[in-house]
Amino acid sequence: MPMPMPMSATETAPRHVAEPDAAPLVRFEDVDKTYDGEQLVVESLNLDIRRGEFLTLLGPSGSGKTTSLMMLAGFETPTSGEIYVDSRPIKNVPPHRRNIGMVFQNYALFPHMTVAENVGFPLRVRNVGRAETAERVARAMAMIKLEALAQRRPSQLSGGQQQRVALARALVFNPQLVLMDEPLGALDKRLREHMQVEIKRLHQSTGVTVVYVTHDQSEALTMSNRIAVFNDGAIQQVAAPDVLYERPANSFVANFIGDNNTLSGQVEQRRGPHCSVRLGGGELVQALVVNPRANGATSLSIRPERVRLLAMRDDPRGDNRLPGRLTELIYLGDHALALLDVAGTTDFMVRLPAGRQAGLACGQDVAVAFAADDCRALDPV
Repeated sequence: MPMPMPMSATETAPRHVAEPDAAPLVRFEDVDKTYDGEQLVVESLNLDIRRGEFLTLLGPSGSGKTTSLMMLAGFETPTSGEIYVDSRPIKNVPPHRRNIGMVFQNYALFPHMTVAENVGFPLRVRNVGRAETAERVARAMAMIKLEALAQRRPSQLSGGQQQRVALARALVFNPQLVLMDEPLGALDKRLREHMQVEIKRLHQSTGVTVVYVTHDQSEALTMSNRIAVFNDGAIQQVAAPDVLYERPANSFVANFIGDNNTLSGQVEQRRGPHCSVRLGGGELVQALVVNPRANGATSLSIRPERVRLLAMRDDPRGDNRLPGRLTELIYLGDHALALLDVAGTTDFMVRLPAGRQAGLACGQDVAVAFAADDCRALDPV
């Protein structure tokens, strides 16, 4: 069943609800945020965050994801609506009384303190005894595998080590919730990928609820149980990573999550779950109806790995076949990416398994084929 499209300002925003047998730890209820009284940076936010899950807020810059996280942390206050943690409203609760751990992009470690002192700082401000503090810090240092560096200063650590210290500090006081704001943005690609695995491992071992903000799609897909995709201050879709990729609810999600081919056309006929779409050049394509209001202009979404590249004479063995011309071949190690001119689109993508690009040449006339169920009729772009 297709997910609902984002509501207009006059409609009621949909709630993204936790499983019936699991009461949500966090609930945003009709939350708006504006800084100038006119422009809403977050609009009608309704979101439930399940206990123990790893939820990522994903979206482009200015989409509202970081503002939503800051409201949950207590560093921003909702203009209207309410946020609940464990069924208690927290809008008027100061940040230090919310029992929430925070991890920032710049680590925010105290340079004059040792690693152990940084990790133990949340316990010190909570007046935890020395013996218990020492025990908890030792456990946290073992968890991040930095016991041998406990007496070093942050300046003596690598970026990845500093980030692990920030993680330990956020977890040492056993918070019910940990918020992470672009925590890996300052790291290089290889270290970032390593830290993704480390953070996921820590989440699985501790069972703490994590809310994570990023604009990196691959990071979100790798780490999350669910992802909330933001755009223009509103959630476009909340789902597991594979659902977002395979069954995007609208054109924004389809184009923001992973590589995507987009073809524009007009719906001519609907038959059950499928429709016929006439492209601008006259070609007729069979597609799966996702936007229930698709009875005119539509945008078709086809993932590059769902497309087969054929010689012009080959049997398409599928619902759709379009002629094209190969314009570029990009070798990417485990696969190659073919770019084609198809139906007026000059960057139509086909992902080819390694070795399948042999015998292909730029300028070659080819055909592309794809099944109707792999072609989704969404809102027009």
